[in-house]
Amino acid sequence: MPADLDTILATPAAAPARTPAQLAELVGKQEREIVNLRRQVAWFQRQIFGQKTEKRGLEPDGVQGVLGIGFDAVPGTPSPGPKVTVAGHERKSKPALDGADESTLFFDEKRVPVEVIAVPNPEMELLAPDEYEVIGEKVTHRLAQRPGSYVVLKYVRPLIKRRDTQVLSCPPAPVGVIDGSRADVSFVVGLLIDKFDYHLPFYRQHRRLVDAGIKVSRPWLTQLGQAAVALLEPIYDAQLDSIRTSRVKAMDEVPIKAGRSGPGKMKTTYFWPIYGERDEICFTHSPGRSGQHVRDMLGLSPPDGAVLLSDGYAVYASYAKQVGLTHAQCWAHARREVFEAKDIEPAHAEHALAHIVALYAAEEHIGQHDLQGAAKLAWRQAHAKPVAVRFFKWVDQYIEAQGFLPSSPFTKALNYILERRDGLCVYLDDADVPIDTNHLERALRVIPLGRKNWMFSWTEVGAKHIGIVQSLLVTCRLHDVNPYYYLVDVLQRVDQHPAALVEQLTPRMWKTMFVSNPLRSDMCERQPRQ
Repeated sequence: MPADLDTILATPAAAPARTPAQLAELVGKQEREIVNLRRQVAWFQRQIFGQKTEKRGLEPDGVQGVLGIGFDAVPGTPSPGPKVTVAGHERKSKPALDGADESTLFFDEKRVPVEVIAVPNPEMELLAPDEYEVIGEKVTHRLAQRPGSYVVLKYVRPLIKRRDTQVLSCPPAPVGVIDGSRADVSFVVGLLIDKFDYHLPFYRQHRRLVDAGIKVSRPWLTQLGQAAVALLEPIYDAQLDSIRTSRVKAMDEVPIKAGRSGPGKMKTTYFWPIYGERDEICFTHSPGRSGQHVRDMLGLSPPDGAVLLSDGYAVYASYAKQVGLTHAQCWAHARREVFEAKDIEPAHAEHALAHIVALYAAEEHIGQHDLQGAAKLAWRQAHAKPVAVRFFKWVDQYIEAQGFLPSSPFTKALNYILERRDGLCVYLDDADVPIDTNHLERALRVIPLGRKNWMFSWTEVGAKHIGIVQSLLVTCRLHDVNPYYYLVDVLQRVDQHPAALVEQLTPRMWKTMFVSNPLRSDMCERQPRQ
């Protein structure tokens, strides 16, 4: 029996055996396949030659848009004023910087060591001291780097014997953060920062150590990392507890290869980053992608009025329905669905994207004017909500006009949006809910960036350790805390700090309590400053 239309056309004798309905079904199948192939080709062309960003700027000068209104006619957006001719003027050219004196330093003198190099003046060598006078000096700065800037701290402890009692006395060696280890806290922190913040795997760091003349084994570096993460885990747990108490949370999932599933094969596991309303994030790890992990991490008793912001993955909606919280959906994911169908149906896709541009224009105004609370909600109600109402009305009309026609990529994108209408509108009535999960997407970039360097985690325990360290490092960046100084302090402080107050060591709390007087490494205290 013929399998498709091509076979039927190639064998006319078999055609009478097909009914008109069967032929129509085969034709429709071929058309859908052609549309799908066109979409794939358009996607590859866009990746190589075209625009990859989904952002679209508003048209200038009130250009008529596909909404039937000018893009600048978003309610509440002021119209541009008349054009004014400005008189021309001249600008002074900037002096060349090469070899010139610098009036403004490009570095922090309190943090960067400076070595002074005196440059002799050849004229002075030809003159006697009484034939010239030094009336000043000019200074030029050059940025330099030492290969493998490692330092060995040599602790010299005097051993004495009392003459009256003949008793020997020697002070104990300074206590390190890891018992019995040769590594100073500064080295341990540098190891973590290089791997997780700058994505430099341990084997590359080991090569750099060898090149610097330091003979240590690669397993030793791994053991140091594991011991340091064990000290940081209580702080991570406290931060996760803080996020759980947030009323508004955002959640996503990102894959990572961790653990062996068989000879030569790695298992696909998942990080589930959770972003709290206090600008804290935790990268929780799970061996799978089921909804059970969402329940385990967020719990079954959310705070009053809790909102979970996510993409369209079904487990989030299922969790929200189970525990009775509000499920908000991400407009960036909705926009992406439409954007990817733009090459197949450009006119209709542009029409839909123009509405979404108007929604983001309202959010841009909120950000520029730092609107908060009631003012932010009032602006959304007045300028974004009418746009959303018009958009969903147009989507309903478009879908109704399609009837039972075969679905296209653009129709599928609109159905994706319609199925999530309630979730997409949550942010319009709650000032604390973002329009999308882009803040979470930016924070979780460290996982794909790291994955391109260390590629996989040999064990699932290693993946969990990655999540612990990245949770603290990314949160430090969110709160403008230097992660090096933070880790040097908390690794020394965590064993002495009361367990009931471990939340004080999270980056958010640490910034308010300890940043002005942090614990430092012995190397930092002895480092010369000029």
